[in-house]
Amino acid sequence: MDILEQIRLDYQRFPDDQSYHLYAEDVHFKDPLNQFRGVDRYRRMIGFISHWFKDVNLQLHGIEYSSPSQIDTRWTLSWIAPVPWQPRMSIPGRSELGLGEDGKVISHIDYWDCSRLSVLKQLFAL
Repeated sequence: MDILEQIRLDYQRFPDDQSYHLYAEDVHFKDPLNQFRGVDRYRRMIGFISHWFKDVNLQLHGIEYSSPSQIDTRWTLSWIAPVPWQPRMSIPGRSELGLGEDGKVISHIDYWDCSRLSVLKQLFAL
């Protein structure tokens, strides 16, 4: 199965049963809140999401090769926040996944189509 199809399936199952073997040991991850290296750290971040947030849904709007060494995705991540009033929150965005010569993901860079402040405001929207 092509890596693009495997990533498509990972988005459908997110945050469960992710294909961590698709990622290089020293994968570089970056989003507006985090930046780190390592597939183990990436696995822990996904574990944090699955443990603390409820009803996590990663809706895939598009996935394609932008070049032989990059896959681009467009998505909306939504969840119920772990606070007593349980607001539903969402972030629309996109990812650029860089592929190494061995076909593994060597970088995963997320871009949000909204500000960090607008995400925080969703906690208090009634």
